[in-house]
Amino acid sequence: MIDALSTLEGTVVRLRGQERSDAALFVRWWNDPEVLHWLHLSEGPTITQESWLKAHEARREDKAWALWIIETKDGVPIGQVGLHAIDPIHLRCSLHISIGEKDCWGQGYGTEAIRLVVRYAFETLGMRRVDLITDFDNDRGIRCYEKCGFVREGVLRAHRLRYGQPLDMVEMAVLREDWSG
Repeated sequence: MIDALSTLEGTVVRLRGQERSDAALFVRWWNDPEVLHWLHLSEGPTITQESWLKAHEARREDKAWALWIIETKDGVPIGQVGLHAIDPIHLRCSLHISIGEKDCWGQGYGTEAIRLVVRYAFETLGMRRVDLITDFDNDRGIRCYEKCGFVREGVLRAHRLRYGQPLDMVEMAVLREDWSG
């Protein structure tokens, strides 16, 4: 994981580095069927504290990851956001986000978190491209990504399974030269 991960401050959220003590949050969030519905993890095994901690430790050693917990301004953790596949040669990376607290969906927390992380990718890491993939029917997510400057680039047909059924996904990206900050 990127060394000395910065705390990123917005007007409605604060992003802080993920810690071992966050394991229980991920277990609760990623085992909730409504949250899991939108995650690429939906076909995977149940998340346990042990499995999350093992993955967390592996990512800490991997320079291709930068991970944050999304907190409200009063310090309540509500989700996570991160960059992965950070490529210092081609100056690109991929973004992922999930808001685990369902009462916080549609409140603008994700939009601000994404804008903070994209700024970090371009200004701190020197990336030229940030991409993501999302379920084709994730209308709320797609609107959020478009508000943050992401552009639809294509459809990945039958790219993942959800409840055992093939699901198309939308590839989106924002380029540094197109980003309005």
